[in-house]
Amino acid sequence: MDLGIAGRKALVCGASKGLGRGCAEALAQAGVDVTIVARTQDSVRRAAEEIEALAGRTVAWVACDIARSGLTGFVAGLARKVARHNVTINNLLPGSFDTDRFRGTLAARAKASGKSTDEVLKELREGAPAGRVGKPAEFGATCAFLCSVHAGYITGQNILMDGGLYPGAF
Repeated sequence: MDLGIAGRKALVCGASKGLGRGCAEALAQAGVDVTIVARTQDSVRRAAEEIEALAGRTVAWVACDIARSGLTGFVAGLARKVARHNVTINNLLPGSFDTDRFRGTLAARAKASGKSTDEVLKELREGAPAGRVGKPAEFGATCAFLCSVHAGYITGQNILMDGGLYPGAF
């Protein structure tokens, strides 16, 4: 699907691995001029090189630590101020996704419970309506869609991506 965003610019934070990396890859593959941000110079430079090889386009990078506190409320307020200028801002709220951080948390839970990581993962899968954990590429594709011309009327939203785990409605 042509997302209609080729040539646009995107800044993706926490993009050296995991979900941020998934977003950066999807946007770069859609033709977006991506700048990625991560905490360490080596990891962000390596990620930029790998995304460039995947997408066939230059990826700029910056190493810095960005605080996340208060981001949800800030985004909602800012989104409403810039919407009439054809700028959309949304939050993607992830559940369990197969990332390095998830695998580390899984190992710690297994150790604390005296179970194997496979047992803990099986329990997580069985407790989730989707029956699995998410893939970073799925998260990235959703990010790219929200940046696309097809989602121009979606703004200021918190979009929960947890495989149906949250039991309520927003």
